[in-house]
Order: sequence, then C-alpha cells, then structure tokens
Amino acid sequence: MPRKPTRLTFAVLATGAGVFAMLQSLIAPALPTVQHALHTSQSTATWVMTAYLLSASVFTPILGRVGDLIGKKRTLVAVLFVVLLGCLLAALAPDIGVLIVARVVQGVGGALFPLSFGIIRDEFAPSQVSGSISNLSAVIAAGGGVGIVAAGPIVSALDYRWLFWIPVAVVAATVLIALRYVPESPNRAQGKVSWLGAGLLSAWLVALLLPLSQAGKWGWGSAKVIGLFAAAAALFTLWLLSEARSRTPLIDLRVMRLPAVWTTNTAALLFGAGMYALWSFLPAFVQTPAAAGYGFGASVTASGLLMLPMLVAMFLSGILSGRLEPVVGAKSLLTTGAALGAVALGMLALWHSAQWQVAVVSGVFGLGIGLAFASMANLIVGSVPASQTGAATGMNANIRTIGGSIGAAVTSVLVTGRLQPSGLPYASGYTHGFALLAVLCLAAALAALLVPTARKARLTAPARIADRTPAEPEAAASGTRG
Repeated sequence: MPRKPTRLTFAVLATGAGVFAMLQSLIAPALPTVQHALHTSQSTATWVMTAYLLSASVFTPILGRVGDLIGKKRTLVAVLFVVLLGCLLAALAPDIGVLIVARVVQGVGGALFPLSFGIIRDEFAPSQVSGSISNLSAVIAAGGGVGIVAAGPIVSALDYRWLFWIPVAVVAATVLIALRYVPESPNRAQGKVSWLGAGLLSAWLVALLLPLSQAGKWGWGSAKVIGLFAAAAALFTLWLLSEARSRTPLIDLRVMRLPAVWTTNTAALLFGAGMYALWSFLPAFVQTPAAAGYGFGASVTASGLLMLPMLVAMFLSGILSGRLEPVVGAKSLLTTGAALGAVALGMLALWHSAQWQVAVVSGVFGLGIGLAFASMANLIVGSVPASQTGAATGMNANIRTIGGSIGAAVTSVLVTGRLQPSGLPYASGYTHGFALLAVLCLAAALAALLVPTARKARLTAPARIADRTPAEPEAAASGTRG
C-alpha cells in the first residue's frame, strides 16, 4: 500500500484531473438549457463547447512543458487556481459572451493530465507508478462519464449554474490541499519555453480544430473551412521546422519519433475518434422520439442513466488494468481495449432497438475505454525521459482530442447528411456512423499491435535523448511490455 503522503498526493491529482474531465462533458447535455436561459442562438451556444476544446488543446502540451521546466507542483497549483477562476466566472456569467470566455479559462485545466502523470512518475515508488497511472487514468475516463450522467439531475434539481458552482467548491479545496501536501518534483528539464514553437503549435491546432467543429454549420466546401485546413497544414509544417531547428524545442521531435510513442499516439488518434464521437452522438440517438423509427424519446437524465454502465465499467477496468499491466503488458491492454471498443460499436450498429441493448453496448465500450486510457498513459510515461513526461503525455492527450474532433465531424456528416421531413436524421445515418466508428477502433487495435515490446523498444530507442536518467530503461520496460 502507498504511504499516507503518497495517497494524499494521489487524491489531490485525481480530484483535479477528474473535475477537469467532468467539465469536458458536463455542459454538453445542458446546452439547450443554457441557450434558453441566456437568450442566445444554438450556433452561438455551441461555442461553449468549441472554446473549451480549443483552449484545452493549446494549453495542455504547452503547460505540460512548462511544468517540466519550472516544476510540476508549482504549475499544477497555478493551473488549478485558473480552473477555479474559470468555474467561478462561468457560474456568475450574465451572458453567453462571458460564459464562452469562462470556458476558455477553464480549458487551461487540460494541463492537469500531463502534470499529474509527471508528478506520479517523479514522486511515487517505481512499484507504484504503473498502478497509480492506471488508477488516475480510470478517474479521468470516469470523470467524462460522470459529466454526462450527472448533468441532467443537477440541472433538473438546481440550475445549470450549479454545473459550475459544484466544481468551484471542489477545486478550491483541492488548491489548498495541493499547496500543503503535494511535493515539488525534483526532475527538471533544461532550457526554456520555445515561445515560437508554442505560438505555432497553438496556431495550427486552432486552424485544424476550428473547422472540424464548425464545418457542419459553415459547410465542408466553404472558403472558411478550406482556408483554415490549408492554414493548418502550412502552420504544422512551419512548426515542425521550428521544433527541429530549436535548441530548446517545446516538443522534442526525437521523443515523438520513438517507436513506442508514435505507435501509441496513432492508436490514441483512432481510438479518440471512436470514443468522443460516441459520447457526442449516443445521447442524441436515445433522445430521438420513437416516431422517427428509432430512439426512445429519453430525457437528458434518462439518456445519462443509459450511459451509467459505461461509467462503471470504464472505472473498474481502469483500476483492473493497473493489476494486469505487470502481467500482460500495457501493449496487450491497449490492443484489448481498442478491440472491445470496436466490438461494442459494431454491436451498436446492428443492435439498438431496445434500451437494454444500448446499456449493454455502453458497458462493453466502457471496459474498452478503461483499458485503453490506462495503457496509453503507461506506454508514454514508460518510454520517454522524465524531463519530457509533461510534454509527451500532453501531446498524447491532444492527439486523442484531435481524433475525437475528426470522428465527431465525420460522424456528423453521416448522421445529418440526409434528414427526414421532420428534420430528424434517418436511422441509417446513425447505423453508418456507428459502423465507421467501429472501423476506427479496430484500426486503433491494429496500431496498438505495432507498439514494440520492451526488448525491441530498448534496441530501437536512441542512445541518448535529452537527459534520460539511468532508471528509465526499467520504466520503459514496465511501460512497453508486450
């Protein structure tokens, strides 16, 4: 069992990361309520989600790198305080403009993921690292599910503003405990933040994610969408050139090219596409009136309850993966998790005429999420130098988010491409969408098979990357055992 200070540190990290994960999904089911309460349009209300996505994508890898450089605890406390301010501003927001700004501020909390993984690696005993990362990943995965399940009851019993008041109280207590009990990590990277790299990274991420999230309204062939995609490609190329030539790159491309890293990131991109798209479209599917020929006319609360098996399963399988990883290896768990996702989505494409069927599929998919989330984090942490943990895990989270945006955008095209006279999608749109997501998860499982075993990872890794410490081959071995 962990020592008491270690348990308290983990509780702080889990609370902060879990709240941020919950904030990702908590507001989505309540968007119609927010739109009505703040007297705005549906297109404007969607920016509550888009602004959060863009902000998190930008700040996650940048502040992960800042934590590597100046200290992970210091950065963690600062990020928690910013999230607290963002939640307070959102709870008090008098109009939609202020709420969107508040969501941008909350997005800074994306850095809690890489910072937490880095603190675990630095502070916990080697025998505790893999299991603790798995447990934290389970909390992060479950946090997103809690948001979907809890939104309806909170809004019904209280008010949509309590979606932010509750996190205010939790994060405030977490900040105080973190200041007192979380130790400062001793491992520091050398150099400084490459602000050119940070600016270019931010620019190409926004240029990529903005049209993906807005193409349904702007039109895939519109000048704005095409122009932004072209700008994203150009800015991405400039960013690669800048990082390759920088003496202190924001993201060390040599680390990103490690076989265990790029294969895990590829699986994260594909699995993220399936996972986030399902979270976006399954509630809409079950809320569709049965008169459309499918769906159950479920309320926001009832649709959240149908996702409850996913929440329970992802948490339990995430915890279990920490026990299984030393035996079967993170590679096997990632492959199994992605394969379970493919099976669940394939079942959903063929088998969705009753609510219990959706609940069963939800549970199977939750098992896959728990295994995949935990194993991705362990593979990345076990394959990179300690001083690169924040940046590398931040990019992994970002790549998963990019995959989610791509999956949601493509699924939206399939679902809304043809509409009934009532304005609702045809059942075939959802069927084709779920089938596509099943293929993407299957591709993630195949990508996971490419992750090298521990022995191959040691043979193919560069002799020296950044400031790799002597202890890291053992960490790599535990993270990439296949």
